[in-house]
Amino acid sequence: MSADLEEKTDRYERMLADALDAADPRPPADTPLGAAAVDVAEMAGSYLEDGRHFRANGDPVNALASYSYGYGWLDAGVRMGLFAVPDDTDLFTT
Repeated sequence: MSADLEEKTDRYERMLADALDAADPRPPADTPLGAAAVDVAEMAGSYLEDGRHFRANGDPVNALASYSYGYGWLDAGVRMGLFAVPDDTDLFTT
């Protein structure tokens, strides 16, 4: 595995895990937008788990793709206002 792929996979895994920790669903879960926030967070978390599975099985390319997709889901949710995030974070493209 090339060093660039390994470094990028490490970075994206950390970024997605940190983003999941930082994103706080904004609307109450029993509202339609709150349910959407829960769905987005679950999807991002599933991609994190998938990436870790791929990585553990020697497939860094699909691991990186999974981390990237998960982060994309979460970042889109933040841009749509489904999540509150700290003002001092640079994890999202708000």
